[in-house]
Formats: sequence, C-alpha cells, structure tokens
Amino acid sequence: MDAIAAVYADWGIGADGTQPVTVRADRRRFRELTDGAAVIVGRRTLADFPGGRPLRGRHNIVLTTRDLTIPGAEVVHSAAEAVEAAGKHDRCFVIGGASVYRLLMPYIDRAFITELRPVSDSFLPNLAADGAWTLAEAGPWLDEDGVRYRFCTYERAK
Repeated sequence: MDAIAAVYADWGIGADGTQPVTVRADRRRFRELTDGAAVIVGRRTLADFPGGRPLRGRHNIVLTTRDLTIPGAEVVHSAAEAVEAAGKHDRCFVIGGASVYRLLMPYIDRAFITELRPVSDSFLPNLAADGAWTLAEAGPWLDEDGVRYRFCTYERAK
C-alpha cells in the first residue's frame, strides 16, 4: 500500500481542517498517480473534497467510526477492514487525513510526498526523521506562485 501527501516544512498536512496552500502541479501529480486506484480517506478529509463527494475514477474507501452510507464509496470502520478492502485492488493509496495516516502507517510501504513550505496544525509522521524509512527519490525544488515545493518518494527500509 502507498501513501500520498503534500507536507509542509514541519511535516504538517493541513490547518483549520483543510490544505491552506495548494500547488497545481501537486494536484496534477495526485490525479495521475491515483487514477484508477483505490484510495483510503477519512470522513473529515472526504468532506473537504469538492462537494464533499468521493473522487471520480478511483475506488473510494472511507474509514470512519460513524455508521454512514456514502454514495460512491465503500465505508469501513477499522484499519483491518481498510487493509482488507485495499487488498482487493492492484493499487491503493492512503490519502489522509492525519488520523488515517497514523492508523495505516504500519501497512504503507511507499509514500509519494510533495514538500511545501507553509506551516500546519495537522501532521503526517516525519518519514525523513524515522529510521524505518529512506528517501528513495527527491526531485528539484520548484516554485509555483511563490510557493516552493518538490516531489519526493520515501520507501520503508528493508
């Protein structure tokens, strides 16, 4: 299973329940990597999507403790159920939020990270400081509308 996230300098992934800064190139990369795959997302993160609806072109697995029916999504209530649902697909990405990343981190083998430079109040575990992960690839620093970013891939150390 893979993870994909845009992280800020402090490994934050958002503030006030949303991504305060977005980069078009990051959104494009997200679409390209996750298209046709399963994605695991938390209920609150799903609510931040356009219209609060599941992403088109992907099998949406929503991890929540609430008893909900979400049109266009498979609802699961535990990490075990999420992993089982993900196992039915060739590719699966954990796409947030913070509690979903933390819960599923033991099952993630690769993380596609876009590093941005603002600050946050919601966090992804700092893979750069975690000896269980290695930086497999880091692209050059780029700039979009004054926001510095780069694409990185982290892999679980063997």
